[in-house]
Amino acid sequence: MMQFAPSEGETALSVVGPRPMELSTHSAHRAPGPNGKQRTSSLESPIMLLTGHQSAIYTMKFNPAGTVVASGSHDKEIFLWNVHGECKNFMVLKGHKNAVLDLHWTTDGSQIISASPDKTVGAWDVETGKRIKKMAEHSSFVNSCHPARRGPPLIVSGSDDGTAKLWDMRLRGAIQTFPDKYQITAVSFSDASDKIFTGGIDNDIKVWDLRKAEVMMTLQGHQDMITGMSLSPDGSYLLTNGMDCKLCIWDMRPYAPQNRCVKIMEGHQHNFEKNLLKCSWSPDGSKVTAGSSDRMVYVWDTTSRRILYMLPGTPDLSMSLYSIPLNPLLDLAVVINRSIWGKSELY
Repeated sequence: MMQFAPSEGETALSVVGPRPMELSTHSAHRAPGPNGKQRTSSLESPIMLLTGHQSAIYTMKFNPAGTVVASGSHDKEIFLWNVHGECKNFMVLKGHKNAVLDLHWTTDGSQIISASPDKTVGAWDVETGKRIKKMAEHSSFVNSCHPARRGPPLIVSGSDDGTAKLWDMRLRGAIQTFPDKYQITAVSFSDASDKIFTGGIDNDIKVWDLRKAEVMMTLQGHQDMITGMSLSPDGSYLLTNGMDCKLCIWDMRPYAPQNRCVKIMEGHQHNFEKNLLKCSWSPDGSKVTAGSSDRMVYVWDTTSRRILYMLPGTPDLSMSLYSIPLNPLLDLAVVINRSIWGKSELY
């Protein structure tokens, strides 16, 4: 598992990762690309370096409009960057007492939800930069969080304490707790927000019915810990990344065949550091991406399962590429730790 600075009262652990941390942007800069098509990115130049974080960047997500990207780091801070022109950092969200492992935007783009080893989940108002809610009932590291796509303002979180918790932003305290035998490392909601998905060190993905508060289905196929998961844009498929170096697509539609694993993609790497490498869908669902410990970004075609692109990180990159979210406007894809690649480079 990952190593972090201690929360209050905990034994110190060694810090993993280089510092300072930088992001470089590689844009599709209004000139013909390799395929002859006009590049459309609004970045000021084809390659730009974004600096500010003081340590490893673990997570990054675009807002729903594709105009802002948020990054969470080992330095305990969340940076907000404009996705045009100079890509300036225009806001820093401070409040976590340990690393930011995971973050997501709410559907309306007004808030960011974050998870941290300081045992808390945070909700942040993007306009003011203030933390508007601190959810602090987990007894160990919070590895993952996710807001519901629709319905009431619900949030699910997964922790090393072996529980997933359901939170309602309108209420104090967790409204439901889902106990597991093992640490939970990844969580997500179903499209209808009536179920949650959890993955952990037991290699399984569990589907929980929120009304009955019980496991209604267990998806087995990974041979090692689940490090990331992402629901497809149309809500029909669940993408999971595992320490077994497999990226799996599961059919989550009602009445799907019993063997719900419909695609397995391979090529990316995990290593002994057991980092929580994420995975993502393209906005149209035709491609998926995953972080890798070999300093490469992998992009697969979901129909053929072929690797379409292997994009290198910078030569001095010594850490894994954790997360590769894709811009809703198809302008950019983000590569952690160092690069943002332009639309015409990928599409």
